Amino acid sequence: MHKITAAFLISFLCLIFGLFLPAYSIEEIKEGDILTLEECIEIALKNNPNVQISKNNVKLIESRVGQAKSDFFPTLNASGGYTGNSIDVGHNYGGNDYYYSAGVSLRQLIFNFGKTNANIKMQKFNKIASEFDLTNTTLQTAYNVKNAYYGVLASRAKVDIAKSNLEINKRQYAQIKAFFEEGIKSRIDFVNAEVNLSNSKIELISAETDYENTLVKLNNAMYVAYAPNYSIKNTETFNLKENWADVKFLNIGDYKKLEDEINTENVEPLNYTNTPVLTSKVEKSDILKDYTFAPLALSFEEALDFAKDNRPDFKSYLATKDAMTEALKYAKREYLPNLSASAGYTWRDSSAPTTSSFNYGATIDIASLNPMKTKYKVDEAKLQLDIAKENINLIEKNIFFEVQDAFINMVQLQKQIPLYKNRVHQALENFELADGRYGVGLSNFIELQDARSQYLNAQQEYVQTIYNYNIAKAKLEVAMGKEGQIGTEDSEKEDMDDRKTKTKKQGKQNE
Repeated sequence: MHKITAAFLISFLCLIFGLFLPAYSIEEIKEGDILTLEECIEIALKNNPNVQISKNNVKLIESRVGQAKSDFFPTLNASGGYTGNSIDVGHNYGGNDYYYSAGVSLRQLIFNFGKTNANIKMQKFNKIASEFDLTNTTLQTAYNVKNAYYGVLASRAKVDIAKSNLEINKRQYAQIKAFFEEGIKSRIDFVNAEVNLSNSKIELISAETDYENTLVKLNNAMYVAYAPNYSIKNTETFNLKENWADVKFLNIGDYKKLEDEINTENVEPLNYTNTPVLTSKVEKSDILKDYTFAPLALSFEEALDFAKDNRPDFKSYLATKDAMTEALKYAKREYLPNLSASAGYTWRDSSAPTTSSFNYGATIDIASLNPMKTKYKVDEAKLQLDIAKENINLIEKNIFFEVQDAFINMVQLQKQIPLYKNRVHQALENFELADGRYGVGLSNFIELQDARSQYLNAQQEYVQTIYNYNIAKAKLEVAMGKEGQIGTEDSEKEDMDDRKTKTKKQGKQNE
């Protein structure tokens, strides 16, 4: 007996806990994982409560479709009872009367002038709208992850730039200190070198802090708390140089030799290009050495057409308009009666002889009708339909402007990236020349630091442009309603054809 009671309690508790536990499991990250962008998006889709809410909303409306269809199924009624009466008439007569009764009946809707069909179609269109809302939530979740993911890559590159700048200032400080101790350079140059070294340390700390913040944003976008240490991979359009070389300091004696040669006659011009002035791979702008990107394959008109065919929020509004059309039909038909057929069997046992009967028939039911209330219901349904139409008109305009804005930004950044890359090389060459000229006494410290700052800024702006390009690309993908990433022209056309075929099939199934 105790075993049975314990088993029952365990089963009961499992049932209760099962009702209150979430219907999905949290996707966690393991220590040392190396994640791709696609894997991060997958984790976010599993963990995002908004995605789960949208999925449950689809199931909720799906149950409403079933409820609407149930009107076509028969309604079964059953009853049973006992009734007793005690009869007392004066002092000479009395008695008891009783009976048992049981009955069963079946009622079937035959025709209600399309009210049930309108309700079923309305719920079906609501379900379609909820499915597209789920797709839209998925797209927004993926975009948030992309934004955070590219932010991590960009901040990591800026950390490496800051490290490179620190090493440059360390080298310059060591060189100027040696020159100052030998009386070649002034104290002001030495003090400025100290200041620049301190500033570069502060800038590195700031860059590392920004990097940590971007990691927090990525974890937040994936809805992962207390994430362990993990790494992310480069993307096709955001390739970073991971193997950073150590900085090799120049020999001070080389500068003395160059200075002696400058002071002699018939000296050959100094070849700054071949002089090993900056030997760090970081300094040689390898931050995005292997960076390549394919220009956008689609034209603006193709991107706009793709958006009109695939934007889930636009399709949701279209489905909502269809649902409101059916809701209006349903409201108008509330004036009309319901035609039903019924059949039943009744059995009765009492002090009199036992009886049973079978009955059947057809009825026209006119529900309690309030013409004024029904009129205002129809007016409300008309207004809901007008609102749905205006929402479609609004989102059509928004789609145009969103695609246009994203497309323009995308094209502009595609044009800017090669220019920024060339500016990094030009700034590096200018820094090399300034570094060499300062070493042999042909320029001052201010010119050297201006050249270093220009090179540092050029690298940072180059990385920022790459980040902006990837974000613009992600925004265009969202504006187009594209679930994947924009690829080559052939893949885009194949994908567009597949989506159109899928949409046609889905429309036939819904019909």
